[in-house]
Amino acid sequence: MASMAAAYGLFTRWGKPAAVFLALLLAISPADAAVRLLVLGDSLTAGYGLPHEDGFQARLQAALAAKGHEVTIVDGAVSGDTSAGGRARLDWVLADGADAAIVELGANDGLRGLDPGQMEANLIAIMDKLAARHIPVLLSGMEALPNLGSDYDAAFRAVYARLGQRPGVLFDPFFLEGVAADPLLNQADRLHPNAEGARRIVARLLPMVERLLSEVPAK
Repeated sequence: MASMAAAYGLFTRWGKPAAVFLALLLAISPADAAVRLLVLGDSLTAGYGLPHEDGFQARLQAALAAKGHEVTIVDGAVSGDTSAGGRARLDWVLADGADAAIVELGANDGLRGLDPGQMEANLIAIMDKLAARHIPVLLSGMEALPNLGSDYDAAFRAVYARLGQRPGVLFDPFFLEGVAADPLLNQADRLHPNAEGARRIVARLLPMVERLLSEVPAK
């Protein structure tokens, strides 16, 4: 950006038109060019149990930056959140705007054995609101724990399969693919990824996130 001395010289020589141009120039910052990527999720994307720099969002931002993408992560992940919680606070997290969104919700619905039909209604409401704002979505699904039975598991998976077919939605069937149930990639609770698990999730999802970003209109 031009120095203040140079800007002053421009103003004195060219007057008001230069001043208007200068005001516009100074109003533009690198952050304005960055894509605002909303991560609407639960503890898995909030980085539960991990230092900030090892969590999903920080690792994703670093991976995108390494590939040359200017991205500002909008943190919409709350540990313990269900699909109903995500739906209830969507307006609040969208208050400052978003250009694209990753939706990762449902793990806590499954842990509590909540009705998959209600989970679907919540996710539909979330995705309808994002679609109304022309925000492209990457939906990352979840699987229910096996102790809930095969019928529940089938109904749970079917929710994501249906929603993944919606127009304008990129679909990743299972957020924890390749990480779930591996003691080397999870914390002691066997539910939340450790630092290496988070790294692998980001590495697996990175191509899909880049595709998501490609669907955002140029600023």
